Amino acid sequence: MRFATPSRRDLLFGGGMGLGSIALSSMLAAEEGPLTPKAQQIPAKAKHCIFLLMEGGPSHIDTFDPKPKLAQLHMTRFQKERNKFEANMNTGERYYVRSPFEFRRAGKLGVEINSLLEGFAGCVDDVCFYRGLKAESVNHPTALYHLNTGTQFGGDPAVGAWVSYGLGTENQNLPSFLVLPDVAYPQGGQANWSNGFLPAHYQGTPLRSQGTPILDMAPPPGVTPERQKMTLEFLSGLNRRHQAQHPGHADLAARLQSYELAFRMQAEMPGIVDLEKESPETLALYGIGEANADADSLGRRCLLARRLVQKGVRFVQVIAMGWDSHDYIDKAHGSRLRAIDKPISGLLTDLKRTGLLDETLVVWAGEFGRSPDNGIRQGSTAWGRDHNANAMSVWLAGGGAPRGAVVGATDEVGGSAVEVVHPLRDFHVTLLRLLGLDDGKLRYFHAGRDKQLSQVGGEVIRELVA
Repeated sequence: MRFATPSRRDLLFGGGMGLGSIALSSMLAAEEGPLTPKAQQIPAKAKHCIFLLMEGGPSHIDTFDPKPKLAQLHMTRFQKERNKFEANMNTGERYYVRSPFEFRRAGKLGVEINSLLEGFAGCVDDVCFYRGLKAESVNHPTALYHLNTGTQFGGDPAVGAWVSYGLGTENQNLPSFLVLPDVAYPQGGQANWSNGFLPAHYQGTPLRSQGTPILDMAPPPGVTPERQKMTLEFLSGLNRRHQAQHPGHADLAARLQSYELAFRMQAEMPGIVDLEKESPETLALYGIGEANADADSLGRRCLLARRLVQKGVRFVQVIAMGWDSHDYIDKAHGSRLRAIDKPISGLLTDLKRTGLLDETLVVWAGEFGRSPDNGIRQGSTAWGRDHNANAMSVWLAGGGAPRGAVVGATDEVGGSAVEVVHPLRDFHVTLLRLLGLDDGKLRYFHAGRDKQLSQVGGEVIRELVA
């Protein structure tokens, strides 16, 4: 059994320096804390990651992987048997359904994308579309856990936690791993950004989706910075004395450091979350201020994500919900596509024009794809699609990913991945590789063995690394 070794900071405070100032504590944290910047294990361009999570399972067939064959098969009835990649709802009497959307060719390659993505069409030459990915679960919570943590059971560290563990952070005044949720948390809740068995320093920090992203950023009226600092110094002394009596208690150390981080955040975070400092041109680029409330909300979170990585935050996850379209997919997916077009195209455009795209990996993914058929639960004019783990599309941009490329393919109806086929663990290994981390070396000893994001190892998808 292994025990955490007290750091030099712990020894200093334990030796009578518990009443040292917050400034001294901050310097020591920057010098050798758990989030101190670490060198990449493998040379890579990406230093940061913005992970755009489309919660609910967007349909690859209706977004970035159109299937003309379905127009010929539309409303053709067939009998479908269950397999391990299908939910029970996908069995029995089924009907193939065509996409209700039109598609357009975009970029130098003429990649076919949904015509509603007018702004995104201008970004296609900076994007690598991957159509060969497979998930393993068609249940939303377990599939989200699998996408976000590498296991379907929850309780393991999220991808962002592993990245923070491997690389630290470039800004000691901000959390290394931040989450920007939608109006509600995704299914499975906070376990989607958990630190799991890693020390608590690496857990994701969610911000509020409405109103002020962080409450209590300013001290109460009448409390001067000097008085607040004296109070925190006194509390720090008491906390350090308690910590000295419990050496090797990692959760306690993380809690104390979180108090110090909160104090430091009060100086830097207000300026970052104040989006009104941006130019009207930039706000409009992200769709902020438009009548579409969903686009405005996502635009604010995407712009905040850019500002956070610009300030050195290592991993930012932006969540957009509402993709679970079992019925009326034309209305449901149509609404989602209109809501994400300007925010996401604005993000890519902004990262590129500020020079951040080269060092920022942007990932777009849902927890699984959707089926080419449905049971027509509401009638012949209200078709949608069921869950499908056997085929899903994701895309990458920036940070060393190929630009203007399409990798992999699904069959003629979009039911299964058939070219450059890989499981999620390989996708996770590839994301780590693009950020300069080796899944085989990025390990943490827990419960009697070394553990890693891929669980049992995986391989880099070479076609996704430029």
